[in-house]
Amino acid sequence: MTKPVILALTAGEPAGIGPELCLQLAGENRAAGIVVVAGKNLMEQRARQLGLAVQLHDWQPGVQPETRAGHLSVCHVDGCHFTEAGKLNTGNSQYVLDTLTLAAQGCVNGNFDGMVTAPVHKGVINEAGIAFSGHTEFLQELCGVERVVMMLATEELRVALVTTHLPLKDVSAAITPERLKQVTRILNADLKTFFGIEQPRILVTGLNPHAGEGGHLGREEIEVIEPTLDQLRQENIQLTGPLPADTLFTPHWLDDADAVLAMYHDQGLPVLKYQGFGRAVNITLGLPIVRTSVDHGTALDLACTGKADAGSLHTAIRVGEHMARCRQAATAGELS
Repeated sequence: MTKPVILALTAGEPAGIGPELCLQLAGENRAAGIVVVAGKNLMEQRARQLGLAVQLHDWQPGVQPETRAGHLSVCHVDGCHFTEAGKLNTGNSQYVLDTLTLAAQGCVNGNFDGMVTAPVHKGVINEAGIAFSGHTEFLQELCGVERVVMMLATEELRVALVTTHLPLKDVSAAITPERLKQVTRILNADLKTFFGIEQPRILVTGLNPHAGEGGHLGREEIEVIEPTLDQLRQENIQLTGPLPADTLFTPHWLDDADAVLAMYHDQGLPVLKYQGFGRAVNITLGLPIVRTSVDHGTALDLACTGKADAGSLHTAIRVGEHMARCRQAATAGELS
């Protein structure tokens, strides 16, 4: 029989919409076992404020989480101070990081099959004197891996990034042969392991307009990207490109592709978010664990209004469950 999937769901910034998005899950029966990693006191407080009749259950490792409508399993984390919805409190910063640590460690030791993260507020964590650049980098360090890859996905499109949060003036220097090789190998391997794609077909953008137009609009394609892709093709990685980004995101190319590899953040993500904002998922590749996240921020102005949309969270859970099942199948195949 297929082992039931258990996902840890971190509730994110207490003052934001994360806790109520988690509570919204209790409104329906669920296929995957969801364990909300948060302060139980916070979840009870937010349920009362929203007028939601949700029964919260203490969860312990080895116990199957509640999947019935009206019920939600919670793995309690200490340290969450009383907080007013929409108002940040630096005193909760360590608590937020503790939820991430507990969830990630639970994935590593097998208590969870993956983790889904509601949004955190990077600014308030840094204001508390804790250096924090985001979920991705935090989990990279915690898991001890050299390189991770950010990929956003909808049901129709997957876009991974060679570089992420860099000023445009620094992007060209950051696209080195070694970085491009690492990112492409991770993307190819994880499309196999976590998405069950036997031979991934990857489209690669150029950096410059018209992919450099033969060197007239930049030489990065000629000097770095094309030679590196040629080397990667020798490893039986199926790559097409570098292609002009302004025409790559069309059915002519996308209909025969499993993912797009874009050179920088605002080259690939505006297309994906226009196509599916609110139902997209942020995926971290290169980790030894499954990690998905929503595609939006803490939305402090919507906290406790009842107007928060859980569409992206539902997608993140659905994709996380799919990735966990694909990894289970891949592991079973390796052991057979």
